[in-house]
Amino acid sequence: MQIWVGLGNPGAEYALHRHNVGFMAVDAIAEVHGFGPWKKQFQGWLAPGRIGPDKVLLLKPATFMNDSGRAIGEALRFYKLGEDALTIFHDELDLAAFKVKVKTGGGNAGHNGLRSADAHIGNAFRRVRIGIDHPGHKDRVTGHVLGNYAKSELDPLAAMLGAIAAEAPLLAARDDVRFMNEVSRRLA
Repeated sequence: MQIWVGLGNPGAEYALHRHNVGFMAVDAIAEVHGFGPWKKQFQGWLAPGRIGPDKVLLLKPATFMNDSGRAIGEALRFYKLGEDALTIFHDELDLAAFKVKVKTGGGNAGHNGLRSADAHIGNAFRRVRIGIDHPGHKDRVTGHVLGNYAKSELDPLAAMLGAIAAEAPLLAARDDVRFMNEVSRRLA
């Protein structure tokens, strides 16, 4: 069993924020792969399903970004799973917009959702880093991250989310390199 967590903030006013692209990714995966309905559990929303032969639980913490580690830790403890069963989908300032990279472990690069996960469970989990681009100056970061995607970005966003969902079986099979290559190929 694997737990895939999308990071974001709950509420309609945050739905199209760049910071919520983790929520968007797990929503796309749930839709494409016919996951069960979302239900309140582990201080968030949980949807069970299968991707190929793998049982995957999708989780969207409702604790707000800065405290998402609480929900993640609760789910891992309940299912008696370690960090190796966890994948977190999150926005990444240090990647070009709509680029997708996967890595295991590492620092949190100032991302408060990752910082919270690190504090509650450690940092040896797999991350699907979804590029949102850097606005150019550190004074503009908060407005950029907490801003909505522009209308001109909605088509590339939809294409990227569709590619992530379509190639999710490779991620479930832990073929991270092929997952990244196939997502990139779909977006070329």
